[in-house]
Amino acid sequence: MPNFLIAVFASFLAGLGTVLGALPVLFIPKITQRVEGILLGFGGGVMLAATAFSLVMPGAEAAIDQGYSRWIAASIMLIGILLGGWVLNFIHAQFPHEHFFKGVEAVEQVHLARIWLFIAAIALHNFPEGLAVGVSVGSGNFETGLPVAIGIWLQNMPEGLVVAVALRSQGYSAGYALWISLLTALVEPIGGMFGAGVVSLGNAILPWGMALAAGAMLFIISDEIIPESHRKGLEKEGTIGVMVGFVTMTFLDVALG
Repeated sequence: MPNFLIAVFASFLAGLGTVLGALPVLFIPKITQRVEGILLGFGGGVMLAATAFSLVMPGAEAAIDQGYSRWIAASIMLIGILLGGWVLNFIHAQFPHEHFFKGVEAVEQVHLARIWLFIAAIALHNFPEGLAVGVSVGSGNFETGLPVAIGIWLQNMPEGLVVAVALRSQGYSAGYALWISLLTALVEPIGGMFGAGVVSLGNAILPWGMALAAGAMLFIISDEIIPESHRKGLEKEGTIGVMVGFVTMTFLDVALG
């Protein structure tokens, strides 16, 4: 099977972690804010480790393998990460969305139902995750791609649960919450297609693709996930989640790669 199709399939499976994580909403209609903070922190920790160990470091190594000096490889990572963050910041500013705790953002001129704001928020999270899986797996280096796909899958489970519970708290049924989880999960293979398509253009673009994906992930972690886990006095719970998620992904990355 071509690497492109494998990458899209892997990003689809990673996205299904959102649905799997949302399944407990059928039996647990509500979770405490402390648990929400831990779950969001866990997802942020997993993504942070995946960004560093499965995107930035392999991207730099790929640039060095192509004959670039370490200084040039480091510069590619620096520029690519900042560019990826800038792109996500631009997209973030253009779409109204709703945070888990903070509430609605950027809806002064746009009046949308809250359900679509939730969908927009998770889509903004899931696209760079799918992009990361697509770039990593699409490169053909499965020692790098497998930990990224597993890490994103792990990260999506607590996120899926938090989203489903948030929807239930807004009066939506458990079945509808699961349907929305599936709908948002389908954003990841779209990101996967984009990432796999970029790296399929040639090995020369691989370091840039990894750096862009890392920058997009880093933006989401810093701008969304960690701040959300720290709201309403949940700093300790969020920090615990980040540390557990980080060491979990670090263990997987070392054990699998």
